[in-house]
Amino acid sequence: MQAKQMYAAYSYAAISTMALRWVIGWTYFSAFWRRLILDNKLIPEEAGYIGEKFNHFLPNALGIKPVIEYLVSNPNELYYSMVIFTIVEAIVGLFLILGLFTRIMSIGVILLATGILLGSGWLGTTCLDEWQIGVLGVAGGFTLYLTGSTTYSLDAYMIKRNMPITRKSWFNHIASGYLNFPNRNNIILGISIGIAALTLYTNQYFHGGVLGTLHNKSVRPKVEISNIIIQNDTLNLQLYRVEGADVYGSFLIRIDIFNNENITVKSFDQNYLASLHKAHIHNHYVAKIHPGKHSLILPLGAKADIKLDIADIQVQKGYYIQLTDISGITWSSPIQ
Repeated sequence: MQAKQMYAAYSYAAISTMALRWVIGWTYFSAFWRRLILDNKLIPEEAGYIGEKFNHFLPNALGIKPVIEYLVSNPNELYYSMVIFTIVEAIVGLFLILGLFTRIMSIGVILLATGILLGSGWLGTTCLDEWQIGVLGVAGGFTLYLTGSTTYSLDAYMIKRNMPITRKSWFNHIASGYLNFPNRNNIILGISIGIAALTLYTNQYFHGGVLGTLHNKSVRPKVEISNIIIQNDTLNLQLYRVEGADVYGSFLIRIDIFNNENITVKSFDQNYLASLHKAHIHNHYVAKIHPGKHSLILPLGAKADIKLDIADIQVQKGYYIQLTDISGITWSSPIQ
């Protein structure tokens, strides 16, 4: 009787999370569907390549920045990683929808959601989109691991027919069925506290959402200027766009050099920047700074070394350089 009661309780919990299983499953399977079936986003040479989207995560990722930087600096490894990632999303999503090996797929959800959270939790122009997807994915994946699936699932189909695999000691832990382990309540409480702590920590780290002043790094573009070097008649500098919307570039329309009296001694207007030769732009990552029709375009996460001709001026100590975005935002840095 006790076994029947425990199975009934498990079945009730599992059927109660069916909508959650289907929705989370489609969330991940649809990433594969829209990325490869509806529109191929795995072609490196074409606009919309998923590798460039991955590059957008880089500037403010938490904990996994070295991994992202390595991949976006090595296009071949990045391509294979994006293919594998897409296949994993497809398998995890489809198996969840079908209720096949539900618990091990839920672990896949937790890992995928954690990657999204740490990599792109800072993105989202209005509703902290990526952070919400990440934390809800972690919590949802953990919930599905506890409940498994029943009735309308392939796991239940195998259990009902008493297939040999369902009699293995490990089946309940990777698929579905009554899950029993020592100190169950304490372990669930501890993991739940950990997930809640991760939620609060990342909310604070990425957005200041717990204490202090709220901030959103996806709203306004920000460009870092570094490695300013004068070599012969050339001014070399490195530009790295670290903030702003991931779906919209920063459009650089002017670069000015000021002397120590704040007087402009040299200007590079938007026509000059729009016609800047590609040989004068050395990109580090797959997201590339490049000339546009009316400006120099800086995608989110792009980093490049730029060469500017200053043969007609003499740059001295105390001078500084200023960049102007089409929105009117400016960034400046001294020339050492």
